[in-house]
Amino acid sequence: MTPEDINHLRRCVELAEIAVNRGDDPFGSVLVVSDGSVAAERSNLVTTNRDVTAHPELMLAGWAGANLTPAERAGATMYTSGEHCPMCATALVWAGIGRMVFVLSQQMIGELAPPEATVFDLAAADVVAASNAAVVVEGPCLELAAEAAKLFRR
Repeated sequence: MTPEDINHLRRCVELAEIAVNRGDDPFGSVLVVSDGSVAAERSNLVTTNRDVTAHPELMLAGWAGANLTPAERAGATMYTSGEHCPMCATALVWAGIGRMVFVLSQQMIGELAPPEATVFDLAAADVVAASNAAVVVEGPCLELAAEAAKLFRR
């Protein structure tokens, strides 16, 4: 991962902390276009919005579909504090986002999440592999993993 990737992932962890402080789950995402600029960012709103689908990646995939051209989406990277769940990974494939980068893997999240939380033993890369999309999936980012993991323990 590049220093730019680390910086964007660090922002995702900050957004995840904002979500936790608000009473939501510890997830934050940043959508970056090919020139390196941040197009949009979101944090988890599942509890706040009383919407189990209010994941930041899903919201950003919808935003990208409405605001970016297919070429811009293909050149974009979705950064997130936790590996995309199957719903969000599928949304990114449908939206045509070219790259996904995450801090914590699904396995790491499963070990940190409370017993009542829904977790998946299905990697984002496996979701992508089951499609005909050319999406690059990178993670976990061990450099920021401890910082992101702390948010699950609050």
